[in-house]
Amino acid sequence: MNRTNQRRVLYLSHGNAELYDMVRSAVLPGFDLLTLDTPDEAERLAKLDEADAVICASDKLTAERIAAAKNLKFAHHQGVGFHDTVDWRVLAARGIPLAITPGGTATGVAEHAIMLMLAAMKRLTFLDTELRQGRFHINSARHCSYELQGKTVGIVGMGRIGTGLAGRLRAFGVRAIYHDLITLSDERHRELAVTKMPLDRLLAEADIVTLHVPLTSQTRHLIDAAALRRMKPTAFLINTARGGVVDEKALVEALTTGRIMGAALDVFEREPPGTGHPLFALPNVVLTPHVAAGTRDAFETKMRSVFENLEAFFDGRPVENLVDYEAEMKNS
Repeated sequence: MNRTNQRRVLYLSHGNAELYDMVRSAVLPGFDLLTLDTPDEAERLAKLDEADAVICASDKLTAERIAAAKNLKFAHHQGVGFHDTVDWRVLAARGIPLAITPGGTATGVAEHAIMLMLAAMKRLTFLDTELRQGRFHINSARHCSYELQGKTVGIVGMGRIGTGLAGRLRAFGVRAIYHDLITLSDERHRELAVTKMPLDRLLAEADIVTLHVPLTSQTRHLIDAAALRRMKPTAFLINTARGGVVDEKALVEALTTGRIMGAALDVFEREPPGTGHPLFALPNVVLTPHVAAGTRDAFETKMRSVFENLEAFFDGRPVENLVDYEAEMKNS
């Protein structure tokens, strides 16, 4: 035990008082929550030095930060996309377990993906901006505004989020197709009304391509210039996965030249993308700042799961959703 006789848990990202209050509401007896007063790296490293466990997400748990955490015994990702946010190989080398938090993610991301589909197909952000500036496009946007009903939606990645999305899409009267390394059971195919197909065929048939895969060496720039050329000129690309799954330079060119109709992104190759990003100037793009899973509902669910897992670990009980380092090494 440390000097406070409690396990110290650092929330690695700098947040506001409201965010920290939500984290604190989930803290269980026996734990002391450490938070950052500023985004200053010196403060972060100093508090890592005190931490027995760390909760991480968008602010990366890098090798340098892990090195500063001399007493670290457990790391918990508050989401599922740890490949590009945690230096898990360093954790593995030190024998520090890493767990992920699938609970609370699927609903928020699936709903956000549908929202982005509708917003992109109806040119929501463009029309909203234009209206606020006095331009009333009652007729001039009809030629490039579409309905979701009757369209073919191609889901790339059929894990928790992909299947959650497929189930919700049934109410919209779409045809759902998917690509994944795994094949769903016949029962799940019938339940979700989805059809599996190769990626090239999915890209060619889909009116909306929506991405739900982790960022790995196999998926980086999965949607590149060649993939975009396979898509319909009336197609829309939705990305709520990871920015690096899409070659942004190729996407900008495809959107600018009319190679595809539009796109909606919650994630970027570099986050934040910085001022003057070429996507910002395009009227056929809808953008949100990596908040698909960032709802109060999801966050409260995640924090409860995180602290229940932390309690189990320090009590010597089985921990849920541990990352299998050996399997990751084989697949990387």
